[in-house]
Amino acid sequence: MDQKLIFHIDVNSAYLSWTAVEKLKNGDALDLREIPSIIGGDMASRHGVVLAKSIPAKAYHITTGEPVAHALQKCPNLLLVPPDHKLYDSYSKRLMELLVTFCPRIEQVSIDECYMDFTGYEKPYGNPITAACAIKDAVRDAFGFTVNIGISSNKLLAKMASDFQKPDRVHTLFPEEIPAKMWPLPVRDLFMVGKSSAATLEKMEIRTIGDLARTNVKILESHMKSHGRLIWEFANGIDDSPVHTEESELKCVGNSTTLSRDAETAMEAKETIRSLCRQVSSRLKRYHQLAGMVSTEIRYASFVRVSHQMQLPAVTDEESILYHHACLLFDELWNGEPIRLLGVRTSKLAAEPEPVQMTLFDLPKTQKELRAEKAMQSIQERFGKDVIKKGF
Repeated sequence: MDQKLIFHIDVNSAYLSWTAVEKLKNGDALDLREIPSIIGGDMASRHGVVLAKSIPAKAYHITTGEPVAHALQKCPNLLLVPPDHKLYDSYSKRLMELLVTFCPRIEQVSIDECYMDFTGYEKPYGNPITAACAIKDAVRDAFGFTVNIGISSNKLLAKMASDFQKPDRVHTLFPEEIPAKMWPLPVRDLFMVGKSSAATLEKMEIRTIGDLARTNVKILESHMKSHGRLIWEFANGIDDSPVHTEESELKCVGNSTTLSRDAETAMEAKETIRSLCRQVSSRLKRYHQLAGMVSTEIRYASFVRVSHQMQLPAVTDEESILYHHACLLFDELWNGEPIRLLGVRTSKLAAEPEPVQMTLFDLPKTQKELRAEKAMQSIQERFGKDVIKKGF
């Protein structure tokens, strides 16, 4: 059996790149990617956190997730641009539509990254690197922004490879390359090693990924329980998780994200939940599905995971309804500890044309009303949400 060939495709500084490309298209002479700039907050309030940064901003040691006020202290002439999530959703959708023309076996894991099971699809190109370069260049030529592509035989190593030198690069990290390419890296660079884990490993004098890989797994388990075994496996390149294609996701449409900085307040967490619900809603609409169940997942900085689910009053694909119920679940679950990961998932899916279940207080929507909503959604996607207002 042929070795699996997995690509991890990651947009370089997605929010900032997409904003920069759009501004250039609209006649702006300044490319945000070439000056110290960030996405997040606004100049007037100076509130919020850094969502994305340019390479020149990185030179000032500005980091994703830090408060905007701190970033301005480091670089007073920093240009701030508020986020435009509608724009980002649009670019994400167009990117995935392009990628699927190269290979249909895609698992989108966030708004700006996906895995691709490219096994067998590389043959017309001659080798995987040529294929990945063709994809990378097609994205740049079509949209004006760049991606990194990591290539390996599993998802973990492909993701690690895509984080190597940026931007606009293709990197490989096959099992035989692990000692030279991955083991010399600081242990904090390993996927799923956060600040807390890195601090624990530092106390054990484990400083590189290679140190971790060579440590007795029983010792790691005694200090870090099951998470110790997980990161030991990752340090040794062990990962057998499959690429979940769109077809396999139709039983459960969802998304999760590992936060660049632990969320410590409900407001921070709910900003992420809103973004996740926006993405889940978009995918439900793309798949022509309505959800009857929503669940919220929290993974704490300690890597303890909790989740809860609830039945929705009626099947839906609406972002606001998903967000409302996901937040209710969050309020039930959260114990106040710092949050490392958040997830929102929907299940009990029904094909869109099926009748909508009547609640105690609402009549089901007619097909005419559903068509009207779709027409309104289409107009809003093209011209903005404020172009149509409800009458009272």
